[in-house]
Amino acid sequence: MSCLFCRIVDGEIPATVVHETKTTVAFRDIRPKAPVHVLVIPREHVPNAVDLTGEQLGDLFAAAKEVAEAEGVSETGYRLVFNTGPDSGQEVFHAHLHVLGGRKL
Repeated sequence: MSCLFCRIVDGEIPATVVHETKTTVAFRDIRPKAPVHVLVIPREHVPNAVDLTGEQLGDLFAAAKEVAEAEGVSETGYRLVFNTGPDSGQEVFHAHLHVLGGRKL
């Protein structure tokens, strides 16, 4: 598969992984927009957020909570963002949840 994020999940492309579960992988964004900028993705290929199941969404949000705690932004606050479709700025068409924090947003 040519999906960049699927290749990260498969270990074909290196990434700075900060959290993993049976169903998710979280890694640092290569072009961070904040001091903490981590992408949380489902291991299974899903093109965008609106195609995720309720269970997948729950897994992503649970992983995002763990990432925020580990990155030290859970007390000060952080932003969770899904971009869906080209007009939103989605560049990789594998659903991903941005965890942004570490400064006022």
